[in-house]
Amino acid sequence: MIKNITALLGVLAAVASLSLADSAPEASAQDTKKMVQNNFVETAQKGIKLSGYVDAGYSYNFTGAANGTSDVTGRFGSDTAAKGDFNLYAVKIALEKALTSENKAQAGFRTDVMIGEDANYFINRSVTNSISNNQQNSNSLFLEQAYVSIRAPVGNGWDFKVGKFVSILGYEVMERPANMNTTFGLLFQQMPLYYTGVLSSYKFDDYLDAKLGVVNGSNSDNNTTVSANGDGCAVLAALNVTAPGGNANWSNNFQYSSNAENNSYQGNANTTPVGTLGLGENPAIATNTKGSSYTFIYNSWGNWAPKFANDKLLFAFNTLLLTTGGDGVSTYALPTDLDGTVNANYTSYGAGAYAKYQFNDWFSLCSRGEYLGASVQGATQDLWEYTITAGFNVIDNLLIRAEYRLDWGNNSVNNAYTAGTTSGVPNNVTKLNSSSGPAHYAGAEVVYSF
Repeated sequence: MIKNITALLGVLAAVASLSLADSAPEASAQDTKKMVQNNFVETAQKGIKLSGYVDAGYSYNFTGAANGTSDVTGRFGSDTAAKGDFNLYAVKIALEKALTSENKAQAGFRTDVMIGEDANYFINRSVTNSISNNQQNSNSLFLEQAYVSIRAPVGNGWDFKVGKFVSILGYEVMERPANMNTTFGLLFQQMPLYYTGVLSSYKFDDYLDAKLGVVNGSNSDNNTTVSANGDGCAVLAALNVTAPGGNANWSNNFQYSSNAENNSYQGNANTTPVGTLGLGENPAIATNTKGSSYTFIYNSWGNWAPKFANDKLLFAFNTLLLTTGGDGVSTYALPTDLDGTVNANYTSYGAGAYAKYQFNDWFSLCSRGEYLGASVQGATQDLWEYTITAGFNVIDNLLIRAEYRLDWGNNSVNNAYTAGTTSGVPNNVTKLNSSSGPAHYAGAEVVYSF
């Protein structure tokens, strides 16, 4: 209808041009046809797809007080509301024109937007690891990705992403329905979320592909990995190996930042990782404003679907080594009686194992077990968690999941602190109470994808 109307307008414009003054050039029939063809509104672009999901649920933490937090060190964001809480985790919308399989010069794009309580956490992943019941906000808007994709016809095809894109590290992703479990794991909280920069990828053959990129730093739209007011950046690299038959793969991912992540003189505390020590933030990188430092992350993950199980069984693992060091110092106090400035050296390490069994078309069972350790200035922490999740695909595009989770470890539960402030930064921290757990969680989730 729109094309017919605009085409008619184009014809009328062409006819009207014939009544102009004699000095005007005469329009031929060919010119009129060209005008009709070029004046229309394109209502649909070929190859552009809209997808997404709506994810809602209910969670119950058996620790914490009303309008407070669950006070479990290993839980973050929307998983931390105390007692019972209905959650709108996310409304996810993705618009994409993907590159085709052809090895030719071509371009596309992808944009992902997330609205909901998870979006609120991803935007404000800072200062504390917990969000209380009255701080949950389902109205937050988070731009997860927005990049231009380009393929250069070099070799087997060299692909590039330019803009904002999700992290290449970690087995779990920001989309809960894409993970085996509803809650986010311990190692996920240590991984970067997104980058702004350039990422290239190349597939050598059916068994080996690699990535290489340069970005501003983790979870930042500006170059906050700076040293002495100088320009800084982070370098990304990945190598993925796929087994013959495609039923197993092993991914090795690296990140090196030229300074402590998000070392910002503007006070940007949107750092990575979210530390387990202190007030939920890694003290070595939260407010590192003196000297120089660096951050190195190595992540290795893999999965295997045994052929004897006929695609019903899946095993996976996830590992992490993160260290930040140098001569930088931080004014963020440790979770001990130490205060004042400390050396910005921090290390975290951990591993996780996953298993999933698809009993039939509508029922599956997933489990996850993780360990995460961290140390800074002699203070250490060891966290553990085990999660089991039942999934029900009752109707097309509809997923229902029920989950139980258990957290434990030294100083893992009911960490309470009292603190003064120095220039807005928590200082003189005194630990009042802590427990090794266990801490229990139960929840349910409903997801409709499109």
